Amino acid sequence: MHKKDIRMTLVLALTLVIAFTLTGCGKDNNVAITTSFKDTITFAQGADPRGIDPAYVDDAESSNIIVNVYEGLLKYAPDSTKVEPSLATSWEVSSDSLTYTFHLRKGVKFQDGTDFNAAAVKFNIERQLPPKVSPDMPYATFVWGDPSKPESGSFVKSVDTPDDSTVVITLSQKNSAFLANCAMSLGAPMVSPTACQKYNNNVNEHPVGTGPYSFVSWKKGDNVTLVRNDSYWGSKAKTKNLIFKVIPDNSARVLALTNGDVDMLDGIDATAVDTIKSAGDVLNTTKGMNINYMAFNTTSPIFKNAAARKAIAQAINRDELVKNLYQGYATPASTILPTFVPGFSADVQQTGYDEAAAKAGVAAAGIKQVHMITYNNPRIYNPSTGSTLATAIQGYLQKVGVTCKIDTYDWTTYKSKVKAGDYDLCFYGWTGDNGDPDNFLNLLATDDWTQNLARWQDPTYIKGIADALAMPNGESRNAAYAALEKQAAAANVWYPINHTQLLWATAPGLKGVLYHVTGNSFFVDATIRK
Repeated sequence: MHKKDIRMTLVLALTLVIAFTLTGCGKDNNVAITTSFKDTITFAQGADPRGIDPAYVDDAESSNIIVNVYEGLLKYAPDSTKVEPSLATSWEVSSDSLTYTFHLRKGVKFQDGTDFNAAAVKFNIERQLPPKVSPDMPYATFVWGDPSKPESGSFVKSVDTPDDSTVVITLSQKNSAFLANCAMSLGAPMVSPTACQKYNNNVNEHPVGTGPYSFVSWKKGDNVTLVRNDSYWGSKAKTKNLIFKVIPDNSARVLALTNGDVDMLDGIDATAVDTIKSAGDVLNTTKGMNINYMAFNTTSPIFKNAAARKAIAQAINRDELVKNLYQGYATPASTILPTFVPGFSADVQQTGYDEAAAKAGVAAAGIKQVHMITYNNPRIYNPSTGSTLATAIQGYLQKVGVTCKIDTYDWTTYKSKVKAGDYDLCFYGWTGDNGDPDNFLNLLATDDWTQNLARWQDPTYIKGIADALAMPNGESRNAAYAALEKQAAAANVWYPINHTQLLWATAPGLKGVLYHVTGNSFFVDATIRK
């Protein structure tokens, strides 16, 4: 056979192989077999978002949606809280660490078609500063500060825009966490000024950002639907639709996954692990940058006294509680700070379990009954739900002669009850936003009662927080935060319970989700096979 004939035979054979591979066994034998993906990913979460305006919310359910709709000047690396460029491509910091110059990405549009530029950045910052800031902007002081309160370590003094692609932010005091704050999912993302002006400076129900997904609808108590932003400046989202489905009950959320009704969930109770695995779904774990705690209301008649707070803390067996509730997927918390956050110190010790001392302390303080409030849904830091945790604490207190009146609420109502302050004890937690110790310990310095649930206002502690924030990163700053945590532990204003390992589960065909250490899920690169 000639070489030409051999080549023709090989080509024909290859053509037949390809044709056979691409044809199916249907009736007409001409149905192509192609890799097929769904056009919708559904994520199940335990509660409704409080809103979708990053300036007005402070909860994980809102944050999870926000990170797919909005972007900030900076973002975190996929595997850490190291800052990287986002809407700002580069930046410089002055020698005195007070002036930050950001160079903005050009050609970026908000999802309403308006331009992202320096004026938009200035608008976003100044809407969260006096005189425009409102009391229900919980992250304003975290990210941008409050010039009217120099004792708080106030930050932004001015925002200048020398041209459309340059923003110069001048601080009133040094702030070692400032760049990390600019990448946070709450307070820092950029909102369309046009949308804000249209909706009276609050886009909780009309979100408009620059991110890979655009808002479609919010059916309260049911779902939030997003659609791919085809005008996105970066790599377009790989899946067209993204739905955040609200399913408060843990078992029901797991059942929805195993039945194929949803594609992903987090905040998983340890008791559901075997069910998920046996159904053939994929269980994933991520280290938890969080703290789950009980707060004493230091303004209530019962717990104004530090000795009374200590007696209640001594009644609780932390190790036993954590083992029973979280079954190896959480570690008892001896500190507020997770072990891998700068400022962590093993020398910090919380009040330990001592039932006999608790009985004596409770009797001396005259405590017979306490009022607890809690939430009925799972949280990332407490997947067993607040009601389960409150009931467990109730059992320990009964052993030392204290009865508990427990009021349980859905998450949105619970937040309003916390703000009102009608409780002796409440349950809460915190997932770190930026990997900086200030993000945790500043919670006990603020007078925002949706953040400082202990309502503790100690002048020495508050000054210490401001001083530590102004220190450069390093051993001295870490030591300052360790000292502050020792002060809070001695005062027994929080009862730290545990640091939770993040458990999240996916359908086998879901790939490309970035589940970050901050607890946020990024779906821009996610796909799911049919």
